[in-house]
Amino acid sequence: MAATMKKAMERLSRAVGGLEMTQLMSRAAVQAPILCCSSRSPPFIPLSEYEATGPQQISIKAAEDVNVTFEDQQKINKFARNTSRITELKEEIEIKKKQLQNLEDACEDIMLADDDCLMIPYQIGDVFISHSQEETQEMLEEAKKNLQEEIDALEARVESIQRVLADLKVQLYAKFGSNINLEADDS
Repeated sequence: MAATMKKAMERLSRAVGGLEMTQLMSRAAVQAPILCCSSRSPPFIPLSEYEATGPQQISIKAAEDVNVTFEDQQKINKFARNTSRITELKEEIEIKKKQLQNLEDACEDIMLADDDCLMIPYQIGDVFISHSQEETQEMLEEAKKNLQEEIDALEARVESIQRVLADLKVQLYAKFGSNINLEADDS
């Protein structure tokens, strides 16, 4: 059975040509291998090169033997979660920076207004309330200050997560070397 699976896997690898393949191993890898095709997968390694060493460890005999332990998998998962969190936080920071720019533009427009007795509508929730030019200016300055504090807090959070990621990178590259890619995808 294992020899038949090996031959089938080798024929399949020749048939798909330039696609890279990853083989996900389970306890019963010889009976039921799972194939995934992806352009970001590591190169195909024939079934004979895999050696299942336990329910939570996989040994890949490529350039060198590397055992992926449960703790290693936890670190990899933590790295992925934090990378995703950083992306979300950066998007949120960009949105808040655009809001801050809008508030700054509104402040400039109010300063340029010639009429001092002009009532300016200011949105609070879903309602517009008319205020004097001076009151509106003060409210805008307060809103800008609060928004800048939120941006600073988000940026501090991004920096702390980046420190965690840097530490995880050091640990994972120390163990896996070139067998793992932790760099951001630019596409």
